[in-house]
Amino acid sequence: MAANRDPLAGKRLDSWKEIASFFGRAERTVKRWETERGLPVHRVPGSGRGSVFAYSDELAEWLKGRSEELDSDDSTSGEAVASQSPAVSAANGEAPRPLPIVPPRPDLTRARIAAWLLPLLLVVAVVIAFSVGHRGSRFKALASRHAPNQEAQELYLKGRYYWDRRTPDDLNKAIDDFTQAIVKDPSDAEAYVGLADCYNLLREFGTMPPTEAYPRALAAAQRAVELDDTSAEAHNSLAFVTFWWSWQGVTAEREFKRALELNPDLVRAHHWYATYLLALHRHPEALDQIEQAQRLEPSSNAILADKGFLLWQAGQQSAGLALLKQLETTEPSLSSTHNYLGRIYWERQDYPNALREWRHLAELRHDEAGVELADAREKGFAANGLKGLWEADLPIRKAQFDRGIGSAYDLAQTCAALGKEQEALAYLQMAFDRREASMITGDPVVPSLRNEPLYQQLTAQVRESLAK
Repeated sequence: MAANRDPLAGKRLDSWKEIASFFGRAERTVKRWETERGLPVHRVPGSGRGSVFAYSDELAEWLKGRSEELDSDDSTSGEAVASQSPAVSAANGEAPRPLPIVPPRPDLTRARIAAWLLPLLLVVAVVIAFSVGHRGSRFKALASRHAPNQEAQELYLKGRYYWDRRTPDDLNKAIDDFTQAIVKDPSDAEAYVGLADCYNLLREFGTMPPTEAYPRALAAAQRAVELDDTSAEAHNSLAFVTFWWSWQGVTAEREFKRALELNPDLVRAHHWYATYLLALHRHPEALDQIEQAQRLEPSSNAILADKGFLLWQAGQQSAGLALLKQLETTEPSLSSTHNYLGRIYWERQDYPNALREWRHLAELRHDEAGVELADAREKGFAANGLKGLWEADLPIRKAQFDRGIGSAYDLAQTCAALGKEQEALAYLQMAFDRREASMITGDPVVPSLRNEPLYQQLTAQVRESLAK
């Protein structure tokens, strides 16, 4: 997923068409340059030769000293030649803007072409100077960024490819790639961001406990910010873990806004800011952010799944359910869709479908404990309805919790449903002490607990923490 579309140096170009447009040449020409002249073009792992991408700063570096050579090369092809590469402009501290392409004419010498272009170049220079004057600090910060070595960059891109797939196996592969990138270049902030993002997701899409995943994510995100305070990605990763693990809502929002200030087109920032706003029940703002993320990355199924659940939560239930059902059909391996549908069916008291979705969820995430729980719940429900479900659920959850897995909050719900209110309150206290995310989102709890002093005290402490 091309999450960062920064229009400055280092921009990723995601197709032959974009690469060709960057140079102002035809696609066949840049393809020939790759074969004959070593144009630095990369390929997405496992996608064959058709899916390519390149980085503007690498193309600019390759272009240096080749202008006359390429000019001569294209004189026989009838193609136009730009007077200056966008990458060269970026290297000089200017916003990369392709200059108009001048079609060759036999009656014009190079000198006359240059004279014809001069007034236009002066206009472009004025526009660029105005832009730099308003965003000078940003250009200055970007110019001082650490440039990772080639091996580290390749490992980072490979890691992002696997991270995007969001399966337990792929996330672990991504961790290996990001870790190797850090070994190759310990000063590479990007690799630390990738590592933080993996741990931020592993406790959701894998089986790593939050108490293990979040501290690792926090350490990696903090290191990324230390290495590059101008990295929007680093501030975004830090915002995510600061909210969901440290429960510092105000600080997290400041980090999200800092990320979007540094890069308004950072998809992950819009996406994760939307989930933050949803957790705080700020639905209109959350919808605005998720729609911005979708506009920037319309092909992202993870964004669409979160949008579907957000629509449901915001009162647009028909639209949300329709979107999630469509995703379940087109992308059945995306586990978060099954989780959201399970929650929706449970809320609608459609228990068989809820149990079916949660079984799919456990199977997709290779969650043996989840499969064990699904087996017990289905048998209990078949034997004695909802009461049988809770009775079958309780011993399995307790045994798993005693083994160090499972959620204290979920166990509190089960105890409360069976009328074991004091046990439920004790597990709620544990959920608070373990900083479980459900304490923030306020997932449904049996109403009998809401008037309990301890429950009210714990929820007040959560609100107080989120105000920091």
